[in-house]
Amino acid sequence: MTAPLTSAAFTLLADLLRARSGLIIGQDKIYLLETRIEDLNGLADRLGRPGAEPLVREVVEAMTTNESFFFRDDKPFQHFRTQALPRLIAARPLGTTLRIWSAASSTGQEAYSLAMILAESKTVIGNRKIEIVGTDIARGPLIRARDGQYTQFEVQRGLPVQYLLKYFKKEDPHWRIAPEIREMAQFREFNLLGDLRSLGRFDIVFCRNVLIYFDQATKTRVLEAMALQMPPDGMLYLGGAETVLGITARFAPLPGERGVYGLSGVPIEQRVATRVATG
Repeated sequence: MTAPLTSAAFTLLADLLRARSGLIIGQDKIYLLETRIEDLNGLADRLGRPGAEPLVREVVEAMTTNESFFFRDDKPFQHFRTQALPRLIAARPLGTTLRIWSAASSTGQEAYSLAMILAESKTVIGNRKIEIVGTDIARGPLIRARDGQYTQFEVQRGLPVQYLLKYFKKEDPHWRIAPEIREMAQFREFNLLGDLRSLGRFDIVFCRNVLIYFDQATKTRVLEAMALQMPPDGMLYLGGAETVLGITARFAPLPGERGVYGLSGVPIEQRVATRVATG
């Protein structure tokens, strides 16, 4: 029988996950560690030794949630198709580049869902260039995303039949996404706690069902950094259970929309000065 997790081992593991990925594991979430990782006490001991970096990466990846499916929740994609994309096209002259970020892209379904919408809209996009960047902290899902191969179960989760027939090829027992769609998205290993400036600026950011795993300070840090990488008319999509309210004043909800946010227009420097003045 495995020995109960000691307090010291739990603290080491929880601190490591928070520092490296932003993931918060409280005492009430010990079961998450126990169901995903064996011999936690022995693991904690090995993590404290020199040269443990490869093991640290394995632990962070093992604890990362990689749930994803095509057109997840659908409504954000409808808004992107009918509202955000037409607005961006109207505001961007021909020859410019539209950049879209799928943060925590997992195995790529979100990024490819956006790519298929854009492929369907190519006549109105004209000669504007499209760049879709998918990032994730876990290497395994990124490998699958770049490969663009999905199981029968995965293509049945949210993917319209007409898109399956149009943009996928059957390779028994799997389906592979068409090269023209795969080439629209690039996938990179990236930690949301890192320097977002290395990714460049984005017109649209999908960061859905990610912030729920962070504490408030980390949520604020990530959202503020994202705001600095977006133009004044940029848009942010969050998950249905996520919000910017009470976390940052840099974004404001779009009227009548759930989970869609625009920049508030209040400079971060001004807010900092106000906080200092009001102490």
